Amino acid sequence: MSTIKCDIVSAEKAIYSGEVTMVVASGVAGELGIAPRHAPLITQLKPGQVRVHLEDGTEEDFYVSGGILEVQPYLVSVLADTALRADDIDEAAAIQAKEEAEALLKDKSKRQDLAKVQAELAKAVAQIQAITRLKKNLKR
Repeated sequence: MSTIKCDIVSAEKAIYSGEVTMVVASGVAGELGIAPRHAPLITQLKPGQVRVHLEDGTEEDFYVSGGILEVQPYLVSVLADTALRADDIDEAAAIQAKEEAEALLKDKSKRQDLAKVQAELAKAVAQIQAITRLKKNLKR
């Protein structure tokens, strides 16, 4: 089976590096699937999951806060401010952040930076989705 090298890097450290059969990520224009020999590409990522499909048929899930995805002939690079393995996400904190952001959006009496609150909500929802997907994969 054909593979492509994938590097996932946060501002603090390298999170993942290895050979994969496919990388799936949430670009600003939609979901992207990158397979070996994909055409070169650079795109922005929105907060969400990055899934890497390994040669043995398993998948690894990651959360990124947004960033850049670069595809070169033999390398996919995911560069993010924050990147975490899905099993490293604090589920309780993500749920609490989601609830707080939703409450702030509903509270018309407080003047909030709408874009900031929406970004926090999107981040929390993306983290919860990554955790949910990880739990679903573990049950298989």
